[in-house]
Amino acid sequence: MVKHIQEQLRVTGGNISIDEASLVSQARAGNMASVEKLILKYQDRIYNTILKMCGNDADAAELAQDAFVKAIGGLKDFKGESSFYTWLFRIAVNLTLNFCKKNSRVSFQSLNDEIDEDSNRQLKDYLLDKKAVDPSELAAKKEVSGLILKALEKLEPQQRAVVVLRDIEQMSYNDIAETLEIEIGTVKSRIARGRKNLREILEAAVQ
Repeated sequence: MVKHIQEQLRVTGGNISIDEASLVSQARAGNMASVEKLILKYQDRIYNTILKMCGNDADAAELAQDAFVKAIGGLKDFKGESSFYTWLFRIAVNLTLNFCKKNSRVSFQSLNDEIDEDSNRQLKDYLLDKKAVDPSELAAKKEVSGLILKALEKLEPQQRAVVVLRDIEQMSYNDIAETLEIEIGTVKSRIARGRKNLREILEAAVQ
């Protein structure tokens, strides 16, 4: 099973128009074709979300694999009270948060050491706007996207999770609350603190 999932995680795909409820039902009955389609549908989003939370390709690949193994092994426990998508993301995010807490690596290297002239200029221009920094807009700028990921790594894991889910993955507040099993008010306050801290990290990086 694990080897099979590892092979599927290397397949490019995701934008499949399917009846998810039917696939989940068939997967629960042991239909491996349906399992594969579920993996293909969500593998990229799961991997990319985890990567933005943990900041390491190898760790993200392993955590994504673990999330799918755990989800597929636990399909019998899926009650359908939330969407499969939310249930799967909850597994992936919780695995990643636990990993980050156990393997926190404090980086003492300043972002100044990694920022080039073009990125420095773009960040300066953007940060002149006093609104909270929008990671999704900054990450879309090729010159600074890598810097944003490194800045995100400096956030506390709980803040990093909500910022990634809201500003990068464009999840609704309700979906984030359901995924993390916290109140919407907690989601909003963590996002506000995360954005504020991210802005301060980026402001300290520009010269």
